[in-house]
Amino acid sequence: LPVLEAMTLGAPVVTSNTSSLPEVAGDAAILIDPNQPIELADAMLKVISNSSLREELIRKGKERAMLFSWERTARETLAAYKFLVGNGKGGKVVEGTSFVDN
Repeated sequence: LPVLEAMTLGAPVVTSNTSSLPEVAGDAAILIDPNQPIELADAMLKVISNSSLREELIRKGKERAMLFSWERTARETLAAYKFLVGNGKGGKVVEGTSFVDN
């Protein structure tokens, strides 16, 4: 969540290229290897010294953060439920099926 919070608040983001961070950040951040401190320093220097890059990261970050709203999550979850039970038309769930392993 810190990456999305930073993007929402208009901060240019430099983050790790590991875990789920690249998926969350997309092209709205500079991704670095967390085991390479020189990469981190170089990325921070680029953001500080290059105003067009900084503004681009801020713009893309705000756009990217909008993709992760609670409203959108709720809408997409509801749509998935409706699809699974017959597109909201009273469809029947097949007995004996489960999406969770016991």
